[in-house]
Amino acid sequence: MENKWIFKKKTDTEERGRRQRLCTGREGATGGCGHCGGRRCFRAELSTRVEASRCVVPLAAAISPVRSPESLASPPLPYPPLRCKPPCSALLNPFARVDFTAKIWICPLCFSRNHFPPHYAGISENNVPAELFTQCSTVEYLVAGPPGSPAPLPPVFLFVIDTCVIEEELEYVKLSMRKAVALLPEHALVGLVTFGTQVHLHELGFCELSKIYVFRGSKEISKEQILDQLGLSGGGRPGFPKMTQQPGVQQVNGMHPLVTTGVNRFLLPVSECECTLSTLLDELQPDQWPVEAGNRAIRCTGVALNVAAGLLGACVPGTGARIIALLGGPCTEGPGVIVSKDLSEPVRSHKDLDKDAAPHFQKAVKFYDGLAKQLVSQGHVLDVFASALDQDITVSSSLCQVFG
Repeated sequence: MENKWIFKKKTDTEERGRRQRLCTGREGATGGCGHCGGRRCFRAELSTRVEASRCVVPLAAAISPVRSPESLASPPLPYPPLRCKPPCSALLNPFARVDFTAKIWICPLCFSRNHFPPHYAGISENNVPAELFTQCSTVEYLVAGPPGSPAPLPPVFLFVIDTCVIEEELEYVKLSMRKAVALLPEHALVGLVTFGTQVHLHELGFCELSKIYVFRGSKEISKEQILDQLGLSGGGRPGFPKMTQQPGVQQVNGMHPLVTTGVNRFLLPVSECECTLSTLLDELQPDQWPVEAGNRAIRCTGVALNVAAGLLGACVPGTGARIIALLGGPCTEGPGVIVSKDLSEPVRSHKDLDKDAAPHFQKAVKFYDGLAKQLVSQGHVLDVFASALDQDITVSSSLCQVFG
């Protein structure tokens, strides 16, 4: 009887543990890591394939790397992280088992035994590194590059704003953008593209007056044509013609001076362009192009995204750059169009897609597929902010599927 009671007690404990691991409530969503910038939809990792098959909520985790230093439990560590053996390569963390006598730590993911390097020789139970503190589940490292390597470029954010909206909605967009820019690090590079019937690329580095490059929204424009118009066609980057290096011309941050000039023209640090950007937002108005009665606004979303991708590909290829597109409606002009301007033609529905009755669907998919491949090859990300109550806004955009 006693054995049965012990067995029953153990089973209940295991069941409670399994339910706890599968729990996705409010407490589980934060995971107790909100103060460290991390959030997850689970409390503990699934340990078996059976438990994984029973989990109805997809496992996910998110971390906010851009946050105030005050929220960190530990200051940035001035040395590189200690990794587990390949192919695991997990970092040393508070969940690792440590043998202070033998100077060995066991990875909690693959259970491999790893020796501490010589500069960890002084660790003990009373003297542990910051990455082993239980309250430091999230730490930041200050990792220097190889000697002689150029300094890494700062993060890049290129905002693409749709102006084919009513004035009230545009005011909310301006307010949100001001808040977003205020939260960015001062060294982060920022650019601005606005579009409606035409695409306007703002040259933030031209301080004397407001200088804008205009692209027709009704015409499909290639990457080479975009760079020619911007004066960046000679960039020596993957996918672009090689630039001849003149004797005595020194590169800056590993880039040719012409490419560096392009960065300084269209992408500036927040600390240098915040006032200029604020002035541009104050002057920004809804698209002035007249809209005939019974027609939709003329919105050239495809050309705007194409211009943004071409600019980043020429100025900052292979870096952590993001295109942040704030869209107010469907594309009705130029490449990537999903519906005509005539309001009598409704936007395609789910049934139209199932029956292959959407006239613009295939051409739109082909265009966005090509744009997605271009962004992936450049190492850039596209964030789309849009809303539709009765439409699947991502079905014709492979960009959202590629970048999540």
